[in-house]
Amino acid sequence: MPSSTPQIGFVSLGCPKALVDSERILTQLKAEGYGIVPRYDKANAVIVNTCGFIDAAVQESLDAIGEALHENGKVIVTGCLGKREALIREAYPDVLAVTGPQDYASVMNAVHAVLPKPHDPFVDLVPDTGVKLTPRHYAYLKISEGCNHHCTFCIIPTLRGKLVSRPIDQVLVEAEKLVRAGVKELLVISQDTSAYGVDTKYAERTWRGKTYQTRMLDLCRGLGELGAWVRLHYVYPYPHVDEVIPLMAEGRILPYLDVPFQHASPRILKLMKRPAHAEKTLERIRAWRKVCPDLTIRSTFIVGFPGETDAEFEELLDFLREATLDRVGAFAYSPVGGARANELPGTIPEELKEDRLERFMQVQAQISAAKLQCKIGRTLRVLVDAVDVGGATARSAADAPEIDGVVRIADGASLKPGQFADVRVTAAGEHDLAAVLEHQV
Repeated sequence: MPSSTPQIGFVSLGCPKALVDSERILTQLKAEGYGIVPRYDKANAVIVNTCGFIDAAVQESLDAIGEALHENGKVIVTGCLGKREALIREAYPDVLAVTGPQDYASVMNAVHAVLPKPHDPFVDLVPDTGVKLTPRHYAYLKISEGCNHHCTFCIIPTLRGKLVSRPIDQVLVEAEKLVRAGVKELLVISQDTSAYGVDTKYAERTWRGKTYQTRMLDLCRGLGELGAWVRLHYVYPYPHVDEVIPLMAEGRILPYLDVPFQHASPRILKLMKRPAHAEKTLERIRAWRKVCPDLTIRSTFIVGFPGETDAEFEELLDFLREATLDRVGAFAYSPVGGARANELPGTIPEELKEDRLERFMQVQAQISAAKLQCKIGRTLRVLVDAVDVGGATARSAADAPEIDGVVRIADGASLKPGQFADVRVTAAGEHDLAAVLEHQV
């Protein structure tokens, strides 16, 4: 690339939804002829895509902005923290521009202002799948923006707005391009995957000569035609989720549900303004597993929410033991600027929150270890993520990248990233499996 080509540095923070935003900005930059560099000292300007969900994420974003300013001097800020421009300007008045999440046009306008758009006759070399920040063999597929819920601990609707679903034909065409380009696993993400299409009144679109409604069930049916792994994230436990489970049992999409239950106490769930009731949730889980015995359920929980009593925390632990969820993440409650939960009485002391978090994770570690022990001797289909002299690191249908466990294949040095293989499980820990290669796919 000619040295006269403007070079952009890029820092991407936050969740997979923010990662997709970064990919879209990078794709537009490449399409307009800008170069992308991984070092501050090689960049003519730096874009920082921020997160602003919890206090720790806000501080991480502010630190990243400060580092970019110190190392480069020309910084454009975008992302969720951009909604709090006054906070950013107070800390760093010298940033070139501040834009909010999903505002790709404003980001590009800010880039054009500091670095005029170059002329590049080879922009058609940008792949039609765009620039990806994930490994070549898996990709996040964002189906909507925003959220219609008003959870008291969350400010996502303030940061990203109300639910806006992408037309289903656009999503399916994007997925088709990704698979054609070598993607083996599609990770469906949004703020609320179950609500997909509500805002469009489930508008009908045509793809491959068939009519599909803009709703989760039809999306899964369409994605299930592509021959890739399809993994669902951020699924609220609404009744219509039941309709998707048979597709998992049939092997059309992965038998995996990421459902953020958050708690089990009806009173705490009401304070959180979350849907669902623990007793009904347990019934739903049993029904799902009856239809699809291999179903993996991942969830996240908050401990130490304002007002949480010892009895309500014990109720949460009892729910864990009863539900025997496969994969679980938990967080000690942390105040978020602008969240209504900050006004609730009964703040839990930090030491008690950490103690509850430790107890929670101990209970879940025992559950996870017991469930993984049951897989010893089984043959699993896995997708290889990395290979080194010591073997290969892969994931089964039960393992989402970066948040779940892995399968370590001792004799997998001959495999390649992005390759499927059948392995026999030989040992299990609290979160990961060990295996030997049976067959390369």
